[in-house]
Amino acid sequence: VQLQACGGGLVQAGGSLRLSCAASGRTFSINTMGWFRQAPGKEREFVAAISWSGGSTMYADSVKGRFTISRDNAKNTDRLQMNSLKPEDTAVYYCAASRSYSSRDYLRFNGYDYWGQGTLVTVSS
Repeated sequence: VQLQACGGGLVQAGGSLRLSCAASGRTFSINTMGWFRQAPGKEREFVAAISWSGGSTMYADSVKGRFTISRDNAKNTDRLQMNSLKPEDTAVYYCAASRSYSSRDYLRFNGYDYWGQGTLVTVSS
C-alpha cells in the first residue's frame, strides 16, 4: 500500500486548509485511514480517523468541531478539512492506513501499518 498526502501550506489563524491522502496498491487490506501530526519537539499524535467505508469517524478532542475527515471511495482518497485553524495546529501531518479491526488501535500511531510522507501545515498568528 502506498499513501500520497498533499495539501499542506501556510495559513493565518482562523483560516482553512484541506489535506488529501490517496491510497494505492493492496488497498483491500485496509480497514481504517487516519491522520496524525507531529509538531517540533513533540510526539506524533492522533488527529482523526475514518473507516474504509466512510461510515465511522473518530477525532481527537483538540480538533473536534473544527476538522472533518471524509472519504471519496471512487478515488480511494480521504480528506481532512481543517477549519478555524490555530497556531497550535502547526505540525507535519501524516496520513496512515490500518489493517486492524480494533478501534483501540486507531488512536495509536503503532496501530497503523502504512504511512504517507508528511505534509507541513503552518498556522501563523
